[in-house]
Amino acid sequence: MSPRTGAGAEGGTDARAAEAEARAEAEPEANTGPEAGTCETLALELLVHGVGGTTPALMLDDSRIVCVAGDDIAGIHRRVRDADAEEHPEEHRDGPVAEAYCWSNLTSGNGSRALWLLLLPFMIANLAHWMRPPSTRHRLRRGYDVLVRLIALTLTVLLVAAACEVALDIVAWQCAGRAACARDKAWLGFAAVERGGWWSEPGRRLALAATAPLALTCLLWWLSHRTWYAYESQRPNDRQAPPPGSGTPALALPGFWYGRRSVARLRTAHTAAGLLTVAAALCVPALRYDHGHGGRALPAVGWTLAGLLAVLGTAAVVAACRARRTENDVDDTTDRLTTRVLLNGTAAALTAAVVYGAWHRPGWTSAGRLPAAQTFTVLTVLQGALIAALAVTALLLHRSPPPEYAPTSAAPPGSADAPDDSPDDVPDDAPDDSPDDAPDDAPDGLPADRGVALRGLAGPAVALLACAMGGVLTGGVAQRCADWLDRGPTPGEKGSSLAGPPAVLTWEASVIPAVLAVLLLCAAAVMWRLRRRERELRAEVERMYPEEPHHRTRTRQIAGTLARAGLTDSAPTLIAVVCAASFALGAGALVGALRSGRTPGETAAGAPGVLDAVAGTAQALGSWMVGAGVVALIALGRRAYRDASARRTVGILWDVGTFWPRAAHPFAPPCYAERAVPDLSWRIQTWTRRTGGRIILSGHSQGSVLGAAAVWQLDPATRARVALLTYGCPLARLYGRWFPAHFGPDRLRALHDDMHAWRNLWRRTDPIGGPVHLGARSNAQGKHGSSAAPYVDRGPLLDPVAYGRSLYHPLPEPVLGHSDFQADPAFAEERTALLAELARSGPERAVRSAPAPTALPAQGSSGRSSG
Repeated sequence: MSPRTGAGAEGGTDARAAEAEARAEAEPEANTGPEAGTCETLALELLVHGVGGTTPALMLDDSRIVCVAGDDIAGIHRRVRDADAEEHPEEHRDGPVAEAYCWSNLTSGNGSRALWLLLLPFMIANLAHWMRPPSTRHRLRRGYDVLVRLIALTLTVLLVAAACEVALDIVAWQCAGRAACARDKAWLGFAAVERGGWWSEPGRRLALAATAPLALTCLLWWLSHRTWYAYESQRPNDRQAPPPGSGTPALALPGFWYGRRSVARLRTAHTAAGLLTVAAALCVPALRYDHGHGGRALPAVGWTLAGLLAVLGTAAVVAACRARRTENDVDDTTDRLTTRVLLNGTAAALTAAVVYGAWHRPGWTSAGRLPAAQTFTVLTVLQGALIAALAVTALLLHRSPPPEYAPTSAAPPGSADAPDDSPDDVPDDAPDDSPDDAPDDAPDGLPADRGVALRGLAGPAVALLACAMGGVLTGGVAQRCADWLDRGPTPGEKGSSLAGPPAVLTWEASVIPAVLAVLLLCAAAVMWRLRRRERELRAEVERMYPEEPHHRTRTRQIAGTLARAGLTDSAPTLIAVVCAASFALGAGALVGALRSGRTPGETAAGAPGVLDAVAGTAQALGSWMVGAGVVALIALGRRAYRDASARRTVGILWDVGTFWPRAAHPFAPPCYAERAVPDLSWRIQTWTRRTGGRIILSGHSQGSVLGAAAVWQLDPATRARVALLTYGCPLARLYGRWFPAHFGPDRLRALHDDMHAWRNLWRRTDPIGGPVHLGARSNAQGKHGSSAAPYVDRGPLLDPVAYGRSLYHPLPEPVLGHSDFQADPAFAEERTALLAELARSGPERAVRSAPAPTALPAQGSSGRSSG
């Protein structure tokens, strides 16, 4: 290896490191057996951070670090003194060598990446694909995936159509075609109808304005193609594909983290759909004029072009439906023929549409709205139908789970009908994993099995949110641009020079205040529940610290933290309420637009004063709120990438959203795991093959998810040398509920059975992590001939470790929640136990009787977690 010195976050000399080095030189060398100089006695602790954008220096608790593999985006770092540990294994027999895998720049890095937040509906739609309930009905599963890909395709069309609405309809068709609007706008004067220039004809104005949605489509294609090379093209480690029907989990398949072909196909289909949307926006107005003004040549050309657009549109839909992922093997096949035919065909059709639309037509004037504006009504109805079909499919899938999956969501946790999570073969003298200072009557904490979120309807609910967000943003931006151009009465109403955006978009923008009102009511309900839960927990908190004097302020602080941490488990209810409100308000907006054909303000004209005032206020506030929301979204994203506290607030949601491959939408933010998981699996596999040593994969928060995914990608021989230590782990609490087909209880149980050792530390004050609810293996001898494995979970760890000031805690101890798990003595104890278990149970190991390593300090040697 060729280490590269890296700058740490903290300067100066590490006093603890210097003291440890001096002590090692002063003490006589131990364990000087015949195998002391072999790498097989070497152990490695591979630290993987979570959200928070931590640095390698903080993870290793040392400012003197080197990068031993990787680059500035994602790399593996060690302390300087450990850089050549493989060459001197005898110097590291007292504990593992710590190295840190830092992947934070995959999701943060440059502040300009905050602009990805504008594509949030695409990311949310992509999540719906991975929320599919587990089922044995393969055709329904394929149908579910196709429906999600179609919903994602409609979102791309909606975005490009919104750009066409603003550029072609509001600016080129309406504002440039009316003297009152274009008179005071120098940048639009050359195309104004009153000027009578070459660009003043409606078709030519539209052709010029089409450069805006065309540029947007090309930008999306470029971003997707650029990130495709950086993420989807990272090859995983080479392994033999399992035989069909072997029951191998999807996360263990060789091609799961290699979406090169499927993303390329989706990118082609979505780019073609975007180009065809622009072509249709140019073709339809000209064809409508030609149809009623005589002549044969132009109408014939127009209908031929419309037929070509229909054929290409059908081809794009078929390409999106057939863009299935090939996870069973690494698929390097390229679809160059399909890509060239579809992209070249749509580019040629767009060029023809530009020429056809810009053709000279005497007497053609622009009046009212652009005829193609009815696209938004069709899209809204289509999205509603697709989401309804997706919901039916998800319910059918949820009712036919695989045999090994036994959901228990029907029985409330703790009830008599709830299953017992403890295995029958646990010996009576099995150790108690609860902390020594926790009272006997302390609650068990989180329920053993929360079941599938929203009873299998999580995917349709998320897809509905994506469509609602896309529709609201589209309507709000269009209405805001029309208001900005007119600067007078509300566009579409009496006295305005503009007809404004289509009625359905104005109605969708007008429901934004109602949506915010629903959110405020939900927030008020959450706060009320939080205060009530805090009062309920006060007595419990005092029982947790029976030997110390209690103070009301301290008790409220700890109880409030426990109550806030429990709000995570109420997320399904909150999302269900928001989805129901969004569906009801969206349906009401659609019905109102279809029945009236006018804006809400015009529709309410003549109604009682209160109703008229409410409609006018909602319409005016909606556009302003969307404009402010877009600016706030960008500002929040930039702050999240620069400020650690803001990043923690939104980091878990963003990292969950971009963890999954782009299986439904190619323009969604890229999947960082397609780089991180191969990095980890390659590192583990090559290091164990080269040294024969043992590895503890130590993952915090999202790092525990990456660690589990990397272990799934290992072959059995390599997996036998790896132990998993997780803390602040969301595998069961978040991923198991929302993505049950991949992280459900049966998948985690199978992963546990395939490993030698796994420990999980958790706290009740943690709002993200929790227990994984895995007991001892079902066979008393384990899977590799070792004795029965203990429970995976260790906790709940007492937090804070002391209630108030005492002889051993002279200063108030903080409530750690999701961070600093290494500060608890249980961390060093479990790490030592994992190393000993690996040494005992390794298959055909050269050193079976190696002495158990001594316990290491709680901090300093293993580093810090993010959070």
